[in-house]
Amino acid sequence: MRKVFKWVWSCIDIFMAAILACMIVLVFTNVALRYGFSSGLRPSVELSRLGLVWVVMLGAAVVLRRGEHLAVAEFTEKLMPKCVPLLRRICSVVILVSVGMLLIGSHQQMMSTWQDVSQLTGLPTALFALAGVVSGALMTIIALVRIISPDWLLDLDEMESKQ
Repeated sequence: MRKVFKWVWSCIDIFMAAILACMIVLVFTNVALRYGFSSGLRPSVELSRLGLVWVVMLGAAVVLRRGEHLAVAEFTEKLMPKCVPLLRRICSVVILVSVGMLLIGSHQQMMSTWQDVSQLTGLPTALFALAGVVSGALMTIIALVRIISPDWLLDLDEMESKQ
């Protein structure tokens, strides 16, 4: 089971790296064409914006899985070490509620804009909201698992090295 999760998260990392590489090529090509040849790729701005949305949303899920979100845990870990598992579960419940709102709102937005097509790229504008749906679904799974077991799904490589 852990190998499957590790493979899925590796695929997400590779997908994010590919999006970043495409964004770099698109933006660099567009800048070179604009300043060098007084022309440009009109769809590149929208495609790079779409790529940025996907990288940010998937990145939020990856960071949540790794436990690398900004947190101030020194207070709870030093003064109340026995309460840390309970507090982590409470945080996971708060995350679950927040991500549930993201998931529901993104899904509604995606369904309402699926028929709208961008004039520049010809792609559905719902692809922006789809990033929120995918990211929200991933973060919902992570939060649900962490309510049961707070340390599970942190960094799978780190957990394998401990065993």
